Amino acid sequence: MAFSSQHLLLLLLLFPLILFQSLASAATCSNCFTQSRAVYYPNSDKEGTENGACGYGSFGATLNGGDVSAASNLYRNGVGCGACYQVRCTNSNYCSTDGVTIVITDSGASDGADFILSQHAFAKMGQTADAGASLLALGVVGIEYRRVSCSYPNKNITFKIDGSSNFPYYLAFEIWYQQGNQDITAVQLCETVNLTCKLLERSHGAVWAVVSPPTGPLSIRMLLSGGDDADETWMVPTNNIPQNWTAGAIYDSGVQAE
Repeated sequence: MAFSSQHLLLLLLLFPLILFQSLASAATCSNCFTQSRAVYYPNSDKEGTENGACGYGSFGATLNGGDVSAASNLYRNGVGCGACYQVRCTNSNYCSTDGVTIVITDSGASDGADFILSQHAFAKMGQTADAGASLLALGVVGIEYRRVSCSYPNKNITFKIDGSSNFPYYLAFEIWYQQGNQDITAVQLCETVNLTCKLLERSHGAVWAVVSPPTGPLSIRMLLSGGDDADETWMVPTNNIPQNWTAGAIYDSGVQAE
Protein backbone atom coordinates (compact mmCIF):
# COMPACT_ATOMS: atom_id res chain seq x y z
CA MET A 1 0.00 0.00 0.00
CA ALA A 2 1.48 3.33 -1.09
CA PHE A 3 1.62 6.32 1.26
CA SER A 4 1.11 9.84 0.02
CA SER A 5 3.34 12.68 1.18
CA GLN A 6 0.47 13.82 3.42
CA HIS A 7 0.31 10.40 5.11
CA LEU A 8 4.08 10.41 5.66
CA LEU A 9 3.97 13.92 7.11
CA LEU A 10 1.18 12.89 9.48
CA LEU A 11 3.19 9.85 10.63
CA LEU A 12 6.25 12.03 11.25
CA LEU A 13 4.15 14.44 13.30
CA LEU A 14 2.54 11.64 15.32
CA PHE A 15 5.75 9.68 16.01
CA PRO A 16 7.06 11.99 18.82
CA LEU A 17 3.64 11.84 20.51
CA ILE A 18 3.55 8.03 20.32
CA LEU A 19 7.12 7.85 21.65
CA PHE A 20 6.28 10.22 24.51
CA GLN A 21 3.21 8.18 25.47
CA SER A 22 5.29 4.98 25.45
CA LEU A 23 7.96 6.53 27.67
CA ALA A 24 5.32 7.94 30.02
CA SER A 25 3.69 4.53 30.26
CA ALA A 26 7.04 2.92 31.10
CA ALA A 27 7.76 5.61 33.69
CA THR A 28 4.55 4.86 35.56
CA CYS A 29 5.10 1.12 35.46
CA SER A 30 6.06 1.22 39.13
CA ASN A 31 2.28 1.04 39.59
CA CYS A 32 1.93 -1.99 37.34
CA PHE A 33 1.12 -5.44 38.69
CA THR A 34 3.48 -8.38 38.23
CA GLN A 35 2.08 -11.87 37.71
CA SER A 36 3.30 -14.62 40.04
CA ARG A 37 2.20 -17.28 42.53
CA ALA A 38 1.85 -17.35 46.32
CA VAL A 39 1.80 -20.05 48.98
CA TYR A 40 1.57 -19.79 52.77
CA TYR A 41 3.34 -20.94 55.91
CA PRO A 42 1.48 -24.09 57.01
CA ASN A 43 2.69 -23.66 60.61
CA SER A 44 2.22 -19.90 61.06
CA ASP A 45 -0.92 -20.36 63.16
CA LYS A 46 -2.81 -17.85 61.00
CA GLU A 47 -0.59 -14.94 62.07
CA GLY A 48 3.00 -14.00 61.22
CA THR A 49 6.07 -15.97 62.19
CA GLU A 50 8.52 -15.20 65.00
CA ASN A 51 11.47 -16.54 63.04
CA GLY A 52 12.52 -14.70 59.92
CA ALA A 53 15.63 -13.72 57.98
CA CYS A 54 14.90 -10.03 58.52
CA GLY A 55 15.72 -10.41 62.22
CA TYR A 56 12.48 -8.93 63.58
CA GLY A 57 11.90 -11.79 66.01
CA SER A 58 8.57 -11.80 67.85
CA PHE A 59 7.85 -8.28 66.54
CA GLY A 60 7.65 -9.78 63.03
CA ALA A 61 4.72 -11.97 64.07
CA THR A 62 2.56 -8.95 64.94
CA LEU A 63 3.80 -6.39 62.40
CA ASN A 64 1.03 -5.08 60.14
CA GLY A 65 -1.55 -7.10 62.07
CA GLY A 66 0.14 -10.36 61.09
CA ASP A 67 -0.16 -9.66 57.35
CA VAL A 68 3.46 -10.53 56.58
CA SER A 69 5.33 -12.64 54.07
CA ALA A 70 8.61 -14.22 53.12
CA ALA A 71 9.90 -13.26 49.68
CA SER A 72 12.28 -14.88 47.24
CA ASN A 73 13.83 -12.39 44.78
CA LEU A 74 12.12 -9.44 46.48
CA TYR A 75 14.09 -10.11 49.67
CA ARG A 76 17.10 -8.58 47.88
CA ASN A 77 19.71 -9.73 50.39
CA GLY A 78 17.83 -7.94 53.17
CA VAL A 79 17.19 -4.61 51.43
CA GLY A 80 13.58 -5.72 50.89
CA CYS A 81 12.91 -6.20 54.61
CA GLY A 82 10.06 -3.95 55.70
CA ALA A 83 8.87 -3.28 52.13
CA CYS A 84 5.11 -3.42 51.54
CA TYR A 85 3.28 -5.00 48.61
CA GLN A 86 -0.32 -5.20 47.52
CA VAL A 87 -0.94 -8.87 46.71
CA ARG A 88 -4.17 -10.10 45.21
CA CYS A 89 -5.03 -13.55 43.92
CA THR A 90 -6.57 -13.92 40.48
CA ASN A 91 -9.22 -16.63 40.96
CA SER A 92 -12.46 -14.68 40.46
CA ASN A 93 -14.46 -17.32 42.34
CA TYR A 94 -12.71 -16.56 45.64
CA CYS A 95 -10.49 -13.47 45.37
CA SER A 96 -11.27 -9.87 46.27
CA THR A 97 -10.23 -7.00 44.01
CA ASP A 98 -8.19 -5.32 46.77
CA GLY A 99 -6.29 -8.35 48.02
CA VAL A 100 -4.03 -7.76 51.01
CA THR A 101 -1.13 -5.44 51.85
CA ILE A 102 1.79 -7.40 53.30
CA VAL A 103 5.18 -6.56 54.80
CA ILE A 104 8.32 -8.55 53.97
CA THR A 105 9.77 -10.09 57.15
CA ASP A 106 11.55 -13.19 55.87
CA SER A 107 13.33 -14.83 52.95
CA GLY A 108 12.06 -18.00 51.32
CA ALA A 109 11.14 -19.72 48.08
CA SER A 110 8.56 -22.42 47.41
CA ASP A 111 6.85 -23.85 44.35
CA GLY A 112 7.93 -21.01 42.05
CA ALA A 113 6.17 -18.44 44.27
CA ASP A 114 7.39 -14.89 44.91
CA PHE A 115 5.64 -14.82 48.30
CA ILE A 116 5.14 -17.20 51.22
CA LEU A 117 2.36 -15.45 53.11
CA SER A 118 1.24 -15.90 56.66
CA GLN A 119 -2.05 -17.81 56.85
CA HIS A 120 -3.71 -14.62 58.03
CA ALA A 121 -2.60 -12.71 54.92
CA PHE A 122 -3.31 -15.60 52.54
CA ALA A 123 -6.91 -15.98 53.71
CA LYS A 124 -7.37 -12.20 53.64
CA MET A 125 -7.14 -12.25 49.84
CA GLY A 126 -10.56 -13.93 49.79
CA GLN A 127 -13.84 -12.11 49.20
CA THR A 128 -15.27 -13.57 52.43
CA ALA A 129 -14.11 -15.70 55.34
CA ASP A 130 -15.42 -18.80 53.56
CA ALA A 131 -13.58 -17.80 50.39
CA GLY A 132 -10.43 -17.32 52.44
CA ALA A 133 -10.81 -20.83 53.83
CA SER A 134 -11.16 -22.13 50.27
CA LEU A 135 -7.93 -20.37 49.29
CA LEU A 136 -6.14 -22.02 52.20
CA ALA A 137 -7.43 -25.38 50.98
CA LEU A 138 -5.94 -24.70 47.54
CA GLY A 139 -2.50 -24.08 49.08
CA VAL A 140 -1.03 -22.26 46.09
CA VAL A 141 -2.71 -19.56 43.98
CA GLY A 142 -1.94 -17.32 41.06
CA ILE A 143 -1.44 -13.70 42.12
CA GLU A 144 -0.52 -10.26 40.91
CA TYR A 145 1.40 -7.80 43.06
CA ARG A 146 2.93 -4.32 43.17
CA ARG A 147 5.05 -2.30 45.60
CA VAL A 148 3.01 0.12 47.72
CA SER A 149 3.75 2.53 50.54
CA CYS A 150 3.80 1.22 54.08
CA SER A 151 1.66 3.12 56.58
CA TYR A 152 2.10 3.14 60.34
CA PRO A 153 -0.17 5.86 61.75
CA ASN A 154 1.10 7.47 64.96
CA LYS A 155 4.37 5.51 64.76
CA ASN A 156 7.86 6.92 64.28
CA ILE A 157 10.79 4.95 62.93
CA THR A 158 12.01 2.93 65.90
CA PHE A 159 15.35 1.32 66.77
CA LYS A 160 15.36 -1.97 68.67
CA ILE A 161 18.79 -2.75 70.13
CA ASP A 162 19.49 -6.35 69.19
CA GLY A 163 20.00 -8.90 71.95
CA SER A 164 23.43 -9.75 70.54
CA SER A 165 24.69 -6.24 71.39
CA ASN A 166 27.37 -5.91 74.06
CA PHE A 167 27.87 -2.44 75.51
CA PRO A 168 30.22 -0.75 74.68
CA TYR A 169 31.99 -3.13 72.30
CA TYR A 170 29.36 -4.17 69.78
CA LEU A 171 26.11 -2.53 68.75
CA ALA A 172 23.44 -4.04 66.50
CA PHE A 173 19.88 -2.83 66.01
CA GLU A 174 16.75 -3.42 63.95
CA ILE A 175 14.82 -0.63 62.24
CA TRP A 176 11.04 -0.75 62.70
CA TYR A 177 8.04 1.16 61.32
CA GLN A 178 9.56 2.77 58.24
CA GLN A 179 6.61 3.94 56.19
CA GLY A 180 6.60 5.03 52.55
CA ASN A 181 8.06 3.03 49.67
CA GLN A 182 11.78 3.79 49.90
CA ASP A 183 14.53 1.38 50.92
CA ILE A 184 17.13 1.95 53.64
CA THR A 185 20.35 1.31 51.71
CA ALA A 186 22.96 2.70 54.12
CA VAL A 187 23.17 3.61 57.81
CA GLN A 188 25.67 5.80 59.65
CA LEU A 189 26.23 5.99 63.39
CA CYS A 190 27.44 9.42 64.52
CA GLU A 191 28.62 10.53 67.93
CA THR A 192 27.08 13.90 68.68
CA VAL A 193 30.02 15.70 70.32
CA ASN A 194 32.72 15.69 67.65
CA LEU A 195 30.29 14.72 64.87
CA THR A 196 32.36 11.77 63.67
CA CYS A 197 30.45 9.00 61.94
CA LYS A 198 30.94 5.31 61.16
CA LEU A 199 29.30 3.51 58.26
CA LEU A 200 27.50 0.40 59.52
CA GLU A 201 27.24 -3.01 57.88
CA ARG A 202 23.96 -4.78 57.21
CA SER A 203 24.45 -7.77 59.52
CA HIS A 204 21.40 -9.53 58.11
CA GLY A 205 17.93 -8.48 57.02
CA ALA A 206 16.90 -5.31 58.83
CA VAL A 207 19.74 -5.59 61.39
CA TRP A 208 22.64 -3.10 61.18
CA ALA A 209 25.78 -3.59 63.24
CA VAL A 210 29.13 -2.07 64.13
CA VAL A 211 32.14 -3.18 66.17
CA SER A 212 33.56 -0.56 68.56
CA PRO A 213 30.72 1.94 68.16
CA PRO A 214 31.36 5.60 69.00
CA THR A 215 30.84 6.68 72.59
CA GLY A 216 28.41 9.21 73.99
CA PRO A 217 24.89 9.94 72.71
CA LEU A 218 24.53 8.56 69.19
CA SER A 219 22.67 9.75 66.11
CA ILE A 220 21.62 7.16 63.53
CA ARG A 221 21.49 8.52 59.96
CA MET A 222 19.63 6.51 57.31
CA LEU A 223 19.99 6.76 53.52
CA LEU A 224 16.57 6.37 51.86
CA SER A 225 16.68 5.29 48.22
CA GLY A 226 14.17 4.55 45.47
CA GLY A 227 10.48 5.24 45.73
CA ASP A 228 8.41 7.27 43.29
CA ASP A 229 11.03 9.98 42.73
CA ALA A 230 14.06 7.61 42.87
CA ASP A 231 16.04 10.18 44.87
CA GLU A 232 18.49 9.40 47.67
CA THR A 233 17.99 11.30 50.92
CA TRP A 234 19.76 11.11 54.26
CA MET A 235 17.28 11.13 57.14
CA VAL A 236 18.54 12.40 60.48
CA PRO A 237 16.36 11.44 63.47
CA THR A 238 15.32 14.01 66.04
CA ASN A 239 16.16 11.76 68.98
CA ASN A 240 19.54 10.23 69.81
CA ILE A 241 20.41 6.80 71.15
CA PRO A 242 21.41 7.42 74.79
CA GLN A 243 25.01 7.12 75.87
CA ASN A 244 24.35 4.08 78.06
CA TRP A 245 22.27 2.08 75.58
CA THR A 246 21.29 -1.43 76.56
CA ALA A 247 20.60 -4.64 74.64
CA GLY A 248 16.88 -5.16 74.09
CA ALA A 249 16.00 -1.50 74.56
CA ILE A 250 13.64 0.26 72.14
CA TYR A 251 14.26 3.88 71.13
CA ASP A 252 11.89 6.20 69.23
CA SER A 253 13.69 8.18 66.49
CA GLY A 254 11.22 11.03 66.63
CA VAL A 255 10.88 11.07 62.83
CA GLN A 256 9.03 9.24 60.08
CA ALA A 257 9.67 8.82 56.36
CA GLU A 258 7.42 10.62 53.89
